[in-house]
Amino acid sequence: MITNTDIFSITNQKQFEKIALQTFRFQYENNLVYREFCALMRVEESSVKTIQQIPFLPIQFFKSHRVISNENSIQETFTSSGTTGEKTSKHHVTDLSIYEKSYQNGFSQFYGNIEDYVVLALLPSYLEREGSSLIYMVSDLIQKTKNSESGFFLHNTDALIEKLIALDATGKNVILIGVTYALLDLIEQHQFQLKNTIIMETGGMKGKRKELIREELHAQLCSGFGVSSIHSEYGMTELLSQAYSLGNGIFECPTWMQILIRDTEDALNYVENGKTGGINVIDLANINSCSFIATQDLGKKYPNTTFEVLGRFDNSDIRGCNLMVV
Repeated sequence: MITNTDIFSITNQKQFEKIALQTFRFQYENNLVYREFCALMRVEESSVKTIQQIPFLPIQFFKSHRVISNENSIQETFTSSGTTGEKTSKHHVTDLSIYEKSYQNGFSQFYGNIEDYVVLALLPSYLEREGSSLIYMVSDLIQKTKNSESGFFLHNTDALIEKLIALDATGKNVILIGVTYALLDLIEQHQFQLKNTIIMETGGMKGKRKELIREELHAQLCSGFGVSSIHSEYGMTELLSQAYSLGNGIFECPTWMQILIRDTEDALNYVENGKTGGINVIDLANINSCSFIATQDLGKKYPNTTFEVLGRFDNSDIRGCNLMVV
């Protein structure tokens, strides 16, 4: 049986591949939905010798099926946001300690000790609904800062503006994590010149604003906050791990998470580094659901294992090859 220690102590590619293949075999045996999907793909457990041969479950299955790899009681069900009447994804989590260890270790890997930061959160569309895994994570990180200045802001943006200016002036390390449209709303209210603050966008206009290409969005945010770069977090309801970008939209995964870029014309094949395709994610923290997810995002991977997110498949709930113009 794969343990937390196995997942979170990976230090090299050989270890990652060994644990990924063990995870595949475990989920093939214990996850009925995943095994049936493998059968549809005509892939038998014994035929999989490399991570490239592992079938990746389309992310839409989290909307239509109960994707779970054990019979333990469910501790939390995370749900995606969706428009009225739209079916939402459900990620049933049977061991919250794995999620907590994943985001705590992930943050530490990219940013160091959480206690060195004040964390401010501007996540209105997430706060206003139930079941957000992002709110669960950020709420815990806020507590872990052990700083009374850390906290959430909903509609009290005047208080947030005052706090950002005051904290930045003291020289404290501050992270403002916000949903994209709310960050744009904030800089329309006030133009900042921040010196000690990291601005981290979580993506998404949530139907509040017109979607922008990343270069245009980050240019606006850099100008409005007075910072040289914008950090980003790449995560989703169906994953228990996050990748981070420290600027320029180039993401890096923690050691227990990797991405592969599939061919948009043939989902069983992969494209070369630097070419655009569909993003497949291996998230070993998903040991109790499914660790091999074919997302609806488009991206490119680079030789140093970093990657870029370029957009989404058009009509993403319908399997097809029409691509959104990015």
